[in-house]
Amino acid sequence: MHGLNTTRNRVIVRKITEDDLEVLWGYIYKDESPQWKQWDAPYFQHVRKSYDEYRQSFLNNVERNDEHQRIIEVDNKIIGTTSYYWEYEPTKWLEAGIVIYDPAYWNGGYGTEALTKWVDHLFETKDIGRVGITTWSGNERMMRAAEKVGMTLEGRMRKCRYYNGVYYDSIRMGMIREEWEQLKANG
Repeated sequence: MHGLNTTRNRVIVRKITEDDLEVLWGYIYKDESPQWKQWDAPYFQHVRKSYDEYRQSFLNNVERNDEHQRIIEVDNKIIGTTSYYWEYEPTKWLEAGIVIYDPAYWNGGYGTEALTKWVDHLFETKDIGRVGITTWSGNERMMRAAEKVGMTLEGRMRKCRYYNGVYYDSIRMGMIREEWEQLKANG
């Protein structure tokens, strides 16, 4: 486990503004089959939206978006997003996620840095005992990023994700608050 001390300061994680929507739409919905989707749950159908639909959806849910999602930016360029959702809010079970849309920023540590900042934000602003991620065994970059920020493998559901004629495992990784606090203390 590498821990939180691997964080650099190349990445900014910030709130989404209306000015960001055209760039985000271009990454997420412009192409019928965007390259990033091959790694982000490709076994779920990607449904395109027009820019107007996307913009209106964002504007109708600004407060929720402010809370649940952020931009990942490098050198004033949007490269991805972070997010979280409640697996089960009454028990404070929260799952986080990141997507680096721009392939030029894959394998450069940007996702790990963004995930570190997002995990920090979630622990600092939420009364939660754990932050986790759910991915699939075909997304080795996500599993490595989660491990680098201090998450451990918590669950592997074997052969439950079927993609391009191959079975993959569903992977759950996570970190509890005490582990995060220890990593921060060791800085």
